Amino acid sequence: MIIVVAGMPGSGKSRLVTEFEKRGIPSVSLGDVVRTETQRRGLKLTRENVAKVSMRLRQEFGQDAVAKLAIPKVREHLSKSGIVVVEGVRSLDEIGTFKSAFPWEGIIIVAVHAPPRSRFERLRSRKRHDDPRSWEEFEERDWKELRFGLGNVIAMADYMVVNDGSKEEYEEAVRGVVDRILRENEGRGKSRAEVGKLE
Repeated sequence: MIIVVAGMPGSGKSRLVTEFEKRGIPSVSLGDVVRTETQRRGLKLTRENVAKVSMRLRQEFGQDAVAKLAIPKVREHLSKSGIVVVEGVRSLDEIGTFKSAFPWEGIIIVAVHAPPRSRFERLRSRKRHDDPRSWEEFEERDWKELRFGLGNVIAMADYMVVNDGSKEEYEEAVRGVVDRILRENEGRGKSRAEVGKLE
């Protein structure tokens, strides 16, 4: 089973991924894939360089380029645990690539939503190199994400977590949705080898 976590920048995706990891489920970050590729191309990890490489990858290899690069890591995790979380999918093209690469795996989309102003303040406080430094940069980045097709992925989500209250409320919502996902999909995360043994 592949659990896809999607959401606008600063929505709280990483907290959701961390909760899955606490339950022993490995994860793959598509953002990390782009950052690794940026370094592989001999560029410093700056917001501008990461954005350029992200665009170049899609120009060179199609809208699903980052998903294609992530496939080996996803396959590795699936072979060991039968379940993996993929963070940062931006388009239905990328979802389609994972479905084609892993036709025997169920794919679940979990979306995280948070109001723009809350996301902006969160991004400013974490001070990562590729985070926006002004409201104008923030809006520009949001529009870029939406042009990639992120809104379509969120619209197709099987589960939604809303992050518009206190940190404690979000923590409780995250634990609740992870419990629900694992309960409702129990057994889907078993590897084909394990299923064969059971048969």
